[in-house]
Amino acid sequence: MTLSLNHFSIRTLDLAATKDFYVSVLDLQVGPRPDFPFPGYWLYQGPLTDYANAAVHIIGIDPKDSSGLSGYLGDRDTQQLQGSGALDHVAFFATGLSDMLKRLQLKAVEPRRRDVPGLGLHQLFLEDPNGIVVELNYPFAEKQALTD
Repeated sequence: MTLSLNHFSIRTLDLAATKDFYVSVLDLQVGPRPDFPFPGYWLYQGPLTDYANAAVHIIGIDPKDSSGLSGYLGDRDTQQLQGSGALDHVAFFATGLSDMLKRLQLKAVEPRRRDVPGLGLHQLFLEDPNGIVVELNYPFAEKQALTD
């Protein structure tokens, strides 16, 4: 068996802020999304013509009418939607460390930076507007290039 991450979904009461985080910080693009009976966005990390590139699905909760969402995905207690819950973090391989650090500085987002011993990875840990931890893994050589 082989597995690869298809997407992860976030339920949120703040659809706009969640979309803006993933678009402006991670440079994902809003793309096509099926006509579900609830608000949301599909954010792509590649050509918008292939739905397999929709890495992040944002599910908006309409507090005035959540019947479409409830009927399609089921109910969730909105009090439990903060933070990662049982999900610790979501990780991506990435390139362009220097540009990302500049982008984060402009957005006033302070990442936690780590080096992975023995793997040659430099990591940035961020939190989205819902408290979900996003891990970005860069080749260690990109970190070294910053100090050269």
